[in-house]
Amino acid sequence: MNKTFKELAYTLNNSPAWQQKYREIMLLGKQLPTMPEVLKTPDALVPGCESKVWLYLEFDLQENCLVIIGDSDTRIVKGLLALILSLYNGLTPSQVLAINAFEEFQKLGLISHLSPSRGNGIKAIVERIQAMAEQKSL
Repeated sequence: MNKTFKELAYTLNNSPAWQQKYREIMLLGKQLPTMPEVLKTPDALVPGCESKVWLYLEFDLQENCLVIIGDSDTRIVKGLLALILSLYNGLTPSQVLAINAFEEFQKLGLISHLSPSRGNGIKAIVERIQAMAEQKSL
C-alpha cells in the first residue's frame, strides 16, 4: 500500500455516500499486508479496541522516523488502521506528535459513522503511536 494519507483522504472525501466510503476502507484493509505472527505478541495488542489490533512500532535511527506496522482481525478495522499508518509512517517523532489521526478521521466524517467502541479503538491506536513518538522525542 503506497498511497499517502492525502490521496486516501481525497478518495474518501469524493465518495458520494457512506457505503462507498465504507467500501473504500474495506479495500484498504485488504491491501494492508498481514503482520507476521511472530510480531503478534500480547505487548503488541492495543487495549481499548473492540477487535484485536496489533501494532509494532520501530524507530529508524538513520532516517529519524517511526516505522509502524499493524494488523487486525476485522476487515473494517484493518482498513481504518491502514489509514492511520498512512498518516504516521515515516514521520519524525515531533511530526507524529503534531498530528492527531482521530481529528483527521473526524474531518473525513468517519467518526460519526463508527460505533462508539470503534471510535474508542481509533483513539487507543493513536494514543499508542503518540506515546511511542513521545518516548523517542525525549
